[in-house]
Amino acid sequence: MAKEIERKYLVKDDGWRSEVSSSSDFLQAYIASGDDRSVRVRIMDHARATLTIKIGRKLIARDEFEYDIPLSDAEEMVQSAVGIVLEKTRYEVKHEGYVWEVDVYGGTYKGLIVAEVEIEDENASPELPGWVGREITGDRRYSNAVMATEDLSRELINGLSSAAR
Repeated sequence: MAKEIERKYLVKDDGWRSEVSSSSDFLQAYIASGDDRSVRVRIMDHARATLTIKIGRKLIARDEFEYDIPLSDAEEMVQSAVGIVLEKTRYEVKHEGYVWEVDVYGGTYKGLIVAEVEIEDENASPELPGWVGREITGDRRYSNAVMATEDLSRELINGLSSAAR
């Protein structure tokens, strides 16, 4: 069983931009979402797609299953999305032996920038880059499934200036 263990942070400045190694544009839609599980379809760079199933209540560690699917199937599934279809560009940044994923949101959540890092176990403490702000691991408001199914854009966008620090 695949396990995703990650920590998530707000981004407080643009220091990460000079360290970007790659980027991808994402369109992300939730087909089903519950308290302890979600089914997500993601289209990357308008060229390929995945279907992901996540199971678990803890936001730091969950079971995750991801499968490549035909782009045409993904495009059709997006039309049946629950709530908001998320738009973001994901940038990969390498720092002190870890790969950080910086998500710059567009659309409904334009202005929100979040960084996450996958870790080997829940107790790992990767060296935090200087551009990382307040930790939001476990804050359900920043879960993509919650952001898609509940419109929290006003709350999350309006609180950014002080929350990132």
